[in-house]
Amino acid sequence: MNKKILILSFLSVLFLAAGPIRAAIDVTNLRTEQLKNPSGIDTRQPRLGWRIESNEQNVMQTAYHILVASSPELLAQGKGDMWDSGKVETDASQWITYQGENLKRNAPYFWKVKVYTNKGESDWSSPAFWSMGLFNEADWQGQWIGLDRAAPGDSETQWSRLAARYLRKEFALKKEIKRATVHIAGMGLYELFINGQRIGDQVLAPAPTDYRKTILYNTYDVTSQLQQENAIGVTLGNGRFYTMRQNYKPYKIPTFGYPKLRLNLIVEYADGSKETIATNTSWKLTTEGPVRSNNEYDGEEYDARLELSGWNKNGFDDSKWLTADVMTTPAGKLTVQSNPNLRIQEEIKPVSITERPDGKYIIDMGQNMVGWMDIDLKGKKDQPITMTFAEILKEDGSLYLDNLRT
Repeated sequence: MNKKILILSFLSVLFLAAGPIRAAIDVTNLRTEQLKNPSGIDTRQPRLGWRIESNEQNVMQTAYHILVASSPELLAQGKGDMWDSGKVETDASQWITYQGENLKRNAPYFWKVKVYTNKGESDWSSPAFWSMGLFNEADWQGQWIGLDRAAPGDSETQWSRLAARYLRKEFALKKEIKRATVHIAGMGLYELFINGQRIGDQVLAPAPTDYRKTILYNTYDVTSQLQQENAIGVTLGNGRFYTMRQNYKPYKIPTFGYPKLRLNLIVEYADGSKETIATNTSWKLTTEGPVRSNNEYDGEEYDARLELSGWNKNGFDDSKWLTADVMTTPAGKLTVQSNPNLRIQEEIKPVSITERPDGKYIIDMGQNMVGWMDIDLKGKKDQPITMTFAEILKEDGSLYLDNLRT
């Protein structure tokens, strides 16, 4: 036997010892109701989905195995105390209906999945989670509150003005906190603060609906924002709930009343007990804040002289604020918002800034866009700054505003 044959025989033995090479198969992009780690879903049997990734082609799922647990610790131990699907022979990887134990309101759940394919099986996926919202009216303790009238300085005409409503509530927690979740419906638009910190990165929330049919709420985990002494602050804007052009095509653009708030903050303590801080007449309200008018037709007026320093923190003096009114319940069904909120996607800088002979500045963003101007000014007290927006310029370099109807 010559040397070449010996080398070939040795290599053959090595390949036989190594066995077949297994395809690298990963399970990624875990989704619940098509959302990544959603908070506050109200579907009692959520639908799950995932994606298979591999370094080989033509990898096809033949079965799956799902574990759903009530804690991340149980899931890490491979225990699906809520649902252990076992091995299910199917190629389906989307819209897999949860078939486990009854899910509880306001509770978190954790899950993972492994798949079997025509080219081997995957490891368990990285864990994902979802949390449940409030299922029905009986689960809500909070009342709808707000100011059920126009405030001094407001006007209700074809060119209505309505200042933002600022609401606040202080409360104390005397035990160790395990988890805290807030469910909030702010009509028409809200911004939520706890101890001065804005909650979430959403803007213009919640999403607009036909309020005669549906009212949406959002859910946030606020465990890390709470301390022993706390304050909740909510700013309410008009959005499409309170229509500003009250006498302008009322048959086409309905209005649904003054802005209103409903909120449940559910605190779960380490000892297993729970407490709910809810909207009621113990909340305080003012309209004497910096946002003097806000709507989609005419923009926003902001008076920096009226800023409420520390209004959303504990210890603020709200003795001159009003007691919040109990508001009528909206006609629409209160349900969790299933689509993501709007968020800032990008920050861009102007391509040019040109000073005109009349002292005005033309700021060209270089593209048609939707967003806000972020500007630092060395302004003077009592000196107003006006920003006017348009899409194109006239030949003389001024803004083209002829297409604005009113």
